[in-house]
Amino acid sequence: MKIQFIGAARSVTGSMHLLHINGSKILLDCGMVQGKRKESFEANRNFIDFDPREIDLVILSHAHIDHAGNLPSLVRMGFRGPIYSTFATKDLCSLMLQDCAHIQEHDLEFVNKKRKRAKKNLFEPLYTQEDVIQTLKQFIGVNYHNEVDITPEVRLTFYDAGHILGSSIVHLMIQEKERVFSFAFSGDLGRPNLPILRDPEKIPDVDYFLCESTYGGRFHDSFTLSGDKMAEVIKKAVNRKAKIIVPSFSVGRTQELVYLLNELFEQNKAPRIPIFVDSPLSVNVTQVFRLHPECFDFETSRFILRHQDPFGFAQLQYITNVEDSKELNSVHGPCMIISSSGMAEAGRIVHHLANNIENANSMILIVGYCAENTLGKKIVEKVTPLNILGESFNLNAEVVLFNSLSAHADSNELLHYCNTLDKDKLKNMFLVHGDFDQQEKFKTRLIESGFKTVTIPQKGEMYEL
Repeated sequence: MKIQFIGAARSVTGSMHLLHINGSKILLDCGMVQGKRKESFEANRNFIDFDPREIDLVILSHAHIDHAGNLPSLVRMGFRGPIYSTFATKDLCSLMLQDCAHIQEHDLEFVNKKRKRAKKNLFEPLYTQEDVIQTLKQFIGVNYHNEVDITPEVRLTFYDAGHILGSSIVHLMIQEKERVFSFAFSGDLGRPNLPILRDPEKIPDVDYFLCESTYGGRFHDSFTLSGDKMAEVIKKAVNRKAKIIVPSFSVGRTQELVYLLNELFEQNKAPRIPIFVDSPLSVNVTQVFRLHPECFDFETSRFILRHQDPFGFAQLQYITNVEDSKELNSVHGPCMIISSSGMAEAGRIVHHLANNIENANSMILIVGYCAENTLGKKIVEKVTPLNILGESFNLNAEVVLFNSLSAHADSNELLHYCNTLDKDKLKNMFLVHGDFDQQEKFKTRLIESGFKTVTIPQKGEMYEL
């Protein structure tokens, strides 16, 4: 058996790892690289480490675009095998991949108009809606804890990762000639004690573990502080009649925000203000959440049993129509506009930022991780001026950072999870999906905790197990 690290090696986007097992080629995730536009486009278009036609199957940890977003490119270039995921991940991918294709087609329509006038070659999208439809036909849904033989030598089981709806830790039992060993891939690990979803589940002890390390050297505020901090933000917005602009991931983060706001208003901890969720994808994803109560924790399940909707309340409006979205420009504060994407790279959030970022009375609330070179990251670092939609804008709005809402385990939570594994049985732990400085810090903590071998692979490296 060999493993090759193709994406999210010493970086946090483009998750992709290739297993070679007894002649079978199994791809763990097929994520889209996000960052600088030109470099990302080239990285996503070209599979330089393998021929997509030679991949036998894909195992998908969850539906986030940096883990699933390049599946249609794989299919476009000849992959015809099954894609295994949980049922909730399958349903979310149906929405998210179609949305991703639509955004590409829309953005390129704008860019190609300029290129056509300049008599330059026109760009093509990475993939189309037709490619997405073919991709969705290849999905096979699997329930948590169900054991499935995906090849004669490999048995797959999904465990709940507690990161987003349907997210999973991939566990494989592998027979190679005379020996049997176990292998696991964390996907993205969630945090314990967050609302809506169950906590990350313990997996059986393994011989090899691929562990994410996004926050390997960082620490989150306790989620219990989120309500108080959000209440302060809302009170400040009320006092100065401000608009709060929130770039938010459509899957997970938006639903968590709505849930948190619902609790604040119900408990009278903050004055009620109009809340707009301006994202057709977020609206559809919220419907998918309602279809998968099997993923909810005890508190949320009890909430629903009382015939209450955790994703709906007075003064909350879900916006889908483009004209209604444009009308938000003329809405006066105080109000909050939650819109995707979370890294502010595409979608309606870009227009809301362009319309409010130069207003010193406005607030920009950053509630999730932003990768290097994204607009969201530049806002976090308070870079000014900023290029938005081809124009220059000064960053005058107040920037407020929230790290208590992160769906990624922090350094302590990652270490606590890893410490549930049998250190004597574990032959090697590979750290993926993290910037190199975060991985080095986490590796040091793991070694100090008693783990014998911890490896930080480089992009393209192959290891024999």
